[in-house]
Amino acid sequence: MTKTALDLTPKEWRSYRLSEALERREKEDDKGVELRKREAWSIARKAAELLRREFGAKRVVVFGSLVHEKGFTIWSDIDIAAWGIPPEDFYSSVAAVTGLSPLFKVDLIDVEECRPILRKVIEQEGIEV
Repeated sequence: MTKTALDLTPKEWRSYRLSEALERREKEDDKGVELRKREAWSIARKAAELLRREFGAKRVVVFGSLVHEKGFTIWSDIDIAAWGIPPEDFYSSVAAVTGLSPLFKVDLIDVEECRPILRKVIEQEGIEV
């Protein structure tokens, strides 16, 4: 039968190494984040293809936490900027990319309508897909 924390003797408590358990957990978390990041890039590429094919996007860029080496976490979303989608099709394009994956929130930005400061960040840090 498995012991719970309440069943441990003082000697067993001393032998338990919390730091090792935390390190082990951190490594497992890192693997999970890396797998999730790969899946996010896959969804981003599918979104770019969809936006070009179905909505006439001329350029699609991924930005935000996905493009930063250490910025992506288990809770990160996918930030995408697009150029060239007709205004009357924008909300349909948002719905289309949002529906690509139940695992991720996908934020689509119309670069031609966003604030200049955001456009600058997208241009400087974004990766075209």
